[in-house]
Amino acid sequence: MVDAEQALDRINGVFGRHDGSRTLHAKGAFYAGTFTATPWATARCRAGHLQGDPVPVRVRWSNGGGNPHHSDKAMDVRGMAVSFRLPDGTATDLLGQTAPRFPVRTPEAFVDLVEAAGTPWKLPLFLARHPDAIPATLANARAKAIVPPYSYAEVAYYPIHAYRWLAADGSDSWVRYRLSPQDGRGGRPEGDFKGRDRLREEIVARLAAHPVRYTLEVQQAGAGEDPHDPMSVWAGGWSDAGTVEVTGPDPEREQGGEVVVFDPTRVVDGIELSDDPILRFRPAAYSASVSRRVG
Repeated sequence: MVDAEQALDRINGVFGRHDGSRTLHAKGAFYAGTFTATPWATARCRAGHLQGDPVPVRVRWSNGGGNPHHSDKAMDVRGMAVSFRLPDGTATDLLGQTAPRFPVRTPEAFVDLVEAAGTPWKLPLFLARHPDAIPATLANARAKAIVPPYSYAEVAYYPIHAYRWLAADGSDSWVRYRLSPQDGRGGRPEGDFKGRDRLREEIVARLAAHPVRYTLEVQQAGAGEDPHDPMSVWAGGWSDAGTVEVTGPDPEREQGGEVVVFDPTRVVDGIELSDDPILRFRPAAYSASVSRRVG
């Protein structure tokens, strides 16, 4: 089985090694805002950020690749990471991407996919070896998951992992998340954004005019639906769990030697992890990546 250092070496082989940058989602920036949960969420989970009072959030929009110098016009998955900052000093994170379906279920297969995607002629060979990835790959293509969006603020983001919610009354449920834009095209700022950093320039201009809002939606697992498999497809509908309101850039982050890590295994009381192999692998990969970033 691939270990964290081997995984990073192979991913660096695709994108190059860039000192000080993340191994993936290398190009991005930080933003600040708040999250306010709905009563629907409060009734189903006792976690501190889901009790209805606004809590601060850190947001990072990014391109998915490992080269921080790639143009925003390149084909690439995009990411939205959100860190909910609770009053007691704890935090919990969600990491979403524009691909609605995850095409693999093990770390080894994920690294194989990154290598194949970096060399287009290798992708058919990857799919021949992993035929179970074909339905998700086709679904992501239909969703235009890697097509450059007009704005980070106009596309939905899908955290791939499931979590167990624990309610104050002792009940529990397995859930997945989706971040859906509220503003869309109606929030477009004036200006012409065509350069290699156009997504960053557009979102800064948009935020200068008004906040950007996302609905945090939740899907609950039904009978027989597997929360431990990132490839599993659930049939249930989506419920409104709250609003993420992004108010502006956060220039204080990663200054003066600070290193920020968004970790989907960072949870708080009221939320538990699944046994998804990719979720469980991620902390070791982030730790190795941080070590490389700080030298």
